[in-house]
Amino acid sequence: MKQQLMELIEKRMQQCVAKERTSIEDEKFARKRDCFHRRNAEIVHVKAKGKVEDIQKKAEETKELVYTVHLQYFIKQGELFFVEEEVENRKGIFYKGVLIEDKEIAPVYPDYRENPLSEEFGNNTEGWSRYSYDRLKAVQYAEKWWNSYNPKYHQFEVDCTNYISQCVHEGGAPMRGYPNRNKGWWMQNNNWSYSWSVANAFPRYLETSTTGLRAKQVNNAIELKLGDVICYDFEGDGKYNHTTIVTGKDANGEPLVNAHTYNSRMRYWKYEDSTAYTPIIKYKFFTIIDG
Repeated sequence: MKQQLMELIEKRMQQCVAKERTSIEDEKFARKRDCFHRRNAEIVHVKAKGKVEDIQKKAEETKELVYTVHLQYFIKQGELFFVEEEVENRKGIFYKGVLIEDKEIAPVYPDYRENPLSEEFGNNTEGWSRYSYDRLKAVQYAEKWWNSYNPKYHQFEVDCTNYISQCVHEGGAPMRGYPNRNKGWWMQNNNWSYSWSVANAFPRYLETSTTGLRAKQVNNAIELKLGDVICYDFEGDGKYNHTTIVTGKDANGEPLVNAHTYNSRMRYWKYEDSTAYTPIIKYKFFTIIDG
């Protein structure tokens, strides 16, 4: 079974660097390649490393194998070279030892609209302190932990906003509001505010906060600096369900981002190659300011 998966991964990698589309092309890779083409960039090489996470017997002579693939895309864009990375979660179905189906386990970005979202997020001054945001430290932290988890913090199954909060905090932004989960932005004593961990609450905090961690919303992604954050509403319904941090810029000056849940680094900020992407996606761009 593992050998069949290795052969499949190799074929997908070859499609990534192919110059022309084929009738059996992996749709995700086709979207990714098209996205790079629009940016006058190309994937010149791909590396992949697979790891089996679980094997389960589902029915007579049928097995389901869950595995991850760590992909590294080597990108050329004008005179710039950089490496984009991501970890795919995939599932293969085998019948009598033969692979009959293989697919990516689609990212799940839950809708947390049931959580109370207090208007007091940004108005509480308890625990306030001045700070200077160290963008380099925030990016260094984002790079160190993009594909692993700092035991100092609680880990969530859906970890994207928790990871971004960690990055911003490690850059010097102070926590405040403990122990009220509806106030401030904090993680303490194995507890946390909604704004720390919930993708729909984080931008609401950033929009209203006047003390502690503060941010300014800007109109265009190109205005963002390293260490700034982007919030994603994939369905365009006003409920934000993903968060990333800017860790680099491409040759056009557009952000490259790191993220958790479906771990990735130096990924083009628009997420056009994601299975969660829709044509009506909405973004919010926040630049962190000193408090």
